Amino acid sequence: MFKGVLIEKDEGGYRAALKDLDDAALMDGDTLIKVAYSTLNYKDALAISGKSPVVRKFPLIPGIDLAGTVISCASGKFNPGDEVLLNGFGVGEAHCGGLAQKAQLKSDWLIALPKGLSAKQAMAIGTAGYTAMLCVMALQKHGVVPESGEILVTGANGGVGSYAIAILAKLGYSVVAATGRVEEAEYLKALGACEVIDRHTLSEPGRPLAKERWAAVIDSVGSHTLVNACAGTKYGGIVAACGLAQGMDLPGTVAPFILRGVTLAGIDSVMRPLKDRIEAWDRLAKVLDANTLENVATEIGLAQVCDTAQRLLDGQVRGRIVVNVNQF
Repeated sequence: MFKGVLIEKDEGGYRAALKDLDDAALMDGDTLIKVAYSTLNYKDALAISGKSPVVRKFPLIPGIDLAGTVISCASGKFNPGDEVLLNGFGVGEAHCGGLAQKAQLKSDWLIALPKGLSAKQAMAIGTAGYTAMLCVMALQKHGVVPESGEILVTGANGGVGSYAIAILAKLGYSVVAATGRVEEAEYLKALGACEVIDRHTLSEPGRPLAKERWAAVIDSVGSHTLVNACAGTKYGGIVAACGLAQGMDLPGTVAPFILRGVTLAGIDSVMRPLKDRIEAWDRLAKVLDANTLENVATEIGLAQVCDTAQRLLDGQVRGRIVVNVNQF
């Protein structure tokens, strides 16, 4: 028996709760893992609440991230005792995920825990930090260097935003953070933001083209915020889009793209090739120090997950939530 959060949907309705489970609750996979830490992401919160059709199979253990130790691996890719981590691949949506003390997954979905990171530190980074690094890699591939100018990061108090600021600052970039919680300005500046602006300057309908300011943008918000970010990007700049906190819509024009040559780069973290995953995680292990991880992440126990999910959806959570699955 082991403990895990289970989402169920039947005649009694949609519900999520911490339960005692057995191995029959796990899904097919060639690798059995003893989970040490997981996370609570925005997608996990949507799954737990049922406010968005994230979950595609019931019953299901949520959790799109996990780090732990291999118990057994039929493929031979890993050995018992190996430390591994997982992000994405539909885990926590169509396959049981990390918010439990055990997980059974495909070995092709896993990578070895990067040297220099503990399981807890890896989950402090999680999908949010991993996605932020993918965004930074896209900017650098496009040729954006610190001398190019200011980088705008939207959704700055969220996990992706927090890590985007920290990573960019450590690499020498000048970062402007946009947030709806300007009272958190000191937190954002401690991460490395040079300036903090109110998100409302970007979240309402704006002009097709605004004054050129941003050399590049990392956006986790979407909708009008993404449109206005594109409108204010300099000639030849790039906007990396990785989220939809404001909405999935894109109520803008093609003006920034055909008149200023702005590139809109979509960043997917779920199905990213293994090579990109390993590169991103290796870079994260090198650039993010323990103090940054501690500043961004808050640890909770498995029993607190469902309540914290609602707080996350209500915009009351700063940075990252790390879940110790062996703490209740």
